[in-house]
Amino acid sequence: APTVFYAVAIVLAIIGKGDGLAAQLAWVYVALRVLHSLIQATVNKVTLRFLVFAVSSFVLMALVGLAIVNLF
Repeated sequence: APTVFYAVAIVLAIIGKGDGLAAQLAWVYVALRVLHSLIQATVNKVTLRFLVFAVSSFVLMALVGLAIVNLF
C-alpha cells in the first residue's frame, strides 16, 4: 500500500492537483498508518488494528479515485 500511496502522490503533484482534498486525504492516510503502527507496537489488539488498517485502505482508495478523476 505505501508504494501505491507514493505513486498516487507523485501523479497528483505532477498534474498540479496535489492540494486541497488530495492533500487532506493524504494526511489522513498518513495519520491512520501511524496510528496503526502505534496500536501494533503497544496494545496490539488485532481487531482495532484491522479497523484502522481498513479505514486507511478506504482513504487510499478515495485518493486513487480522486487522482483518476483529475487525470482524465
